[in-house]
Amino acid sequence: MRVPTLSATLCRLTALACAAGLATPAIAEASTAKASGGTSAGAGQASLQATTPEGTTTTAGATTPEGATSPTTATSPATAGGTTTATGTPATAPVGHHAPVTARDPKLGYKGPVYEKTATGQIVPYATTPVAGASSSSSTGGSAAAEVLSAGKPDLLVPGATARYVDGIAAAPMSAPAAVQEIIWAGDQIVGLPYIYGGGHGSFVSPGYDCSGTVSFALHGADLIPAPMDSSEFMDWGQSGVGRWVTIFTDPEHAYMTVAGLRLDTSPVDDPSDRQGPRWRPLRPGNPGFWVRHPVGL
Repeated sequence: MRVPTLSATLCRLTALACAAGLATPAIAEASTAKASGGTSAGAGQASLQATTPEGTTTTAGATTPEGATSPTTATSPATAGGTTTATGTPATAPVGHHAPVTARDPKLGYKGPVYEKTATGQIVPYATTPVAGASSSSSTGGSAAAEVLSAGKPDLLVPGATARYVDGIAAAPMSAPAAVQEIIWAGDQIVGLPYIYGGGHGSFVSPGYDCSGTVSFALHGADLIPAPMDSSEFMDWGQSGVGRWVTIFTDPEHAYMTVAGLRLDTSPVDDPSDRQGPRWRPLRPGNPGFWVRHPVGL
C-alpha cells in the first residue's frame, strides 16, 4: 500500500511543477509589455490600461506628449517677416497675385481704413488732411511747385493688395513688397507739380516733370534706377510683359506706369479730372500701342 501512495504523491508533485513552469513565460511576457508601454497580445488588458506618471491613460496608437504639436511652435508676428499691419499681424499678398492694369470704371473713391507710416517706422491711424498741391491745376512752375516740394507727403498705407487714392495721393497696400511701397511714396512726392518737357531728366530734383521723368522719379524712390531715363530707354528696360505689381507702358513718345492698381501718368487721358502733370489716375480701359515692361521681380 505504501508504493501506490508514494507514486501518486510523485505524480501530483510533477503536475504542479509542470503547471508552474508553463505559466512562467506568460507572466514574463506580460511584465515586459507593461514596462515598455506596448500593446502585445500576450500582455492582455494590463498593458492597455497602463498609466503614465502624469496620470494619463496610454492606449494603442495614442500620440505621446513628445510627439504632439505644441501651439507655441507657431511663428510669431515678430519673427515672421514681411510688412506689419496696424494690428501687428504680418500681411502677405495672395499667392500668384497680379495687380490689374486696366479697369472699366474710372472712379477712385475709397472709404476704408487708412494708416500712416511715421518717420520712426510706426504705423498709426491717418488723420485725413488735404495734401498740398494735390488738387492744383497749375501748368507752370513757380510758387505752386515750391509749396509741393516743401510740404512733403505722408507715407500712407491701406490694408490689402491694392493701392488706394486718398486725399489726392496714393496709399500703398500693406501686403505689397517694400519696393512697391517706396515707388508709390516717391510718386506721391511729385503729385501736384506741373508738366515740364524734359523735367526730371537733368536731375531727379526738378520744379516739374515730364512723362518719363515721372516714371524715373518713382522708380528711383525704390533704388531701381540710378539715373533718369527717357521713354525710348524704358522700351528695353527690365523684363517684358505685365508685372505682378508694377507695369510700365512706353513708346518713343510717352511713358506711364501702373502700380498696385493705380496709374501714375502726366497725361489726363481716361482721367475724369482732366489735369496734366504727375498724378495718380484711374487705370485705362486698355493700353494699346505701347511696349510693356516691368521691374525684375515685381
